[in-house]
Amino acid sequence: MNTTYDSILRLRAIRKYADRPIEPEDLRRVLEAARWTGSAKNRQNWSIIVVEDPEQMARLASCAPFGGPLSAAPTALALVQEGSTYGFDIGRMAQNIMLAAAALGMVSCPVTLHNNEKAVEVLAIPEGRRCRYAIALGYPGPASSPAKAGGRKPLHEIIHHNSYGS
Repeated sequence: MNTTYDSILRLRAIRKYADRPIEPEDLRRVLEAARWTGSAKNRQNWSIIVVEDPEQMARLASCAPFGGPLSAAPTALALVQEGSTYGFDIGRMAQNIMLAAAALGMVSCPVTLHNNEKAVEVLAIPEGRRCRYAIALGYPGPASSPAKAGGRKPLHEIIHHNSYGS
């Protein structure tokens, strides 16, 4: 099989990380992969806040009911939607970040920041922008589970042809 295809099938959200910072070159390469994500009409209406300070990570984690991975990781990437960004574009960027991280030997976990107002305050985001998603990023720790196949519904349960239910 193709290594890209294999990487997509193996990608998992990992919530435990080694106790070491992200190497600057690895972070730069992940951010470069994010920068090259396609967007509607090539607007690129996004920015990324790199969070590495443990106290700031804890504040960011408090914006999400399931924000534990943000507190556990050495780095978080907060994805800021600039103006009228499509959620699909931010999702594409998040997936690129996660796949690039995996290709570089890192693990990641996407986190929804349900309290967007608090996230905007914590990150000092200017008016007219929002931050609904962050990605916890780190190297796999000793307790990180290896990616396992499975855990997905069979194709016949989720695929419809020409109309729903067909």
